[in-house]
Amino acid sequence: MGKNSLKNKKHFILDMDGTFYLGDKLLDGSLDFVKCVVESDKHFTFFTNNSSKNSIVYQQKLAGMGCFVDESQIVTSGMVTADYLKKNYRDCGVYLLGTPMLKDEFSKKGIRLVEEKPDVVVVGFDTTLTYDKLSRACTYIRQGVPFIATHLDINCPVENGFIPDCGSICALITASTGVKPKYLGKPFTETLEYLLEYLGCTREEMVFIGDRLYTDIAIGADHGITTVLVLTGETRREDVEKSVVKPDYIFDRLADLIPFI
Repeated sequence: MGKNSLKNKKHFILDMDGTFYLGDKLLDGSLDFVKCVVESDKHFTFFTNNSSKNSIVYQQKLAGMGCFVDESQIVTSGMVTADYLKKNYRDCGVYLLGTPMLKDEFSKKGIRLVEEKPDVVVVGFDTTLTYDKLSRACTYIRQGVPFIATHLDINCPVENGFIPDCGSICALITASTGVKPKYLGKPFTETLEYLLEYLGCTREEMVFIGDRLYTDIAIGADHGITTVLVLTGETRREDVEKSVVKPDYIFDRLADLIPFI
C-alpha cells in the first residue's frame, strides 16, 4: 500500500498533544497540514483521550496557537463516555470521578450525577481527585456497581515530563477492589462507532493520525482503518519494531503528509 493511497481518504482524525502540538507549543508545520486538508476539500477532526477538559477549552487553546476551528471539530473521550451511558444505562445515576468541566459536560448531556447509591461509577482524568472521592468510588465498586473509565492512558504528557492519567487512577482502584474497568476512548470500538456516526462517514474514508501506538494507532489497526504514526510525541522508530501494533505509515511530523493527501 503506497503512501499515495492517502489521496483517497476524506476524514483525518488527529490526535492533539504530541501530534499537533506539544504542551502549549504548536508543532512546526501543523497549520500547513490542516490548511492543505481544507484546500483539498477534505476534513479533519481532533480526537483526544484527555477527559479533564471539554471541546470549548481545546478550541480556545488551538485559537491561541493560531488554529481556528469550530467546536464541532473537537471530540473527547468524555463525549464518547456520555454517549455510551445514554445508550447503555438510560436514566442511571452516575458517581463521577472527574473535573468540574467533565461534570458539566455530563450534566449538559442529561446524565444524572449522584453522590449516593449510584447505578454506575465513571472515572475520568480527574485532576481534582481527593482521597474521599477515591474511597467512595472503591466502596461502590466493591458493592458491585459497574466501573467505567473514559480512557486507558497511564500518563499525560506535560512540558517537563508526565503526570498520572486516568489509567493510573483506575489501577489504584483495581488494586483496592480487584475490579477492572470497562475502558472507552481510543482504541476501543465504542469510540470508533461514535466517530463514524458523528462524522457520517465510512471506515474506508478515515485515517487515524497520532503519536501513540497503543491508542492512536491501535484503534485503526484493530478495526481495519488506515493509520499514520508521527514521531513528534511518545513513540520512536525503535518502539515500532518491538510493538505488535504497527502503523500503515510513519512520518517524522504531520506536515510530511502534505505531498500524499
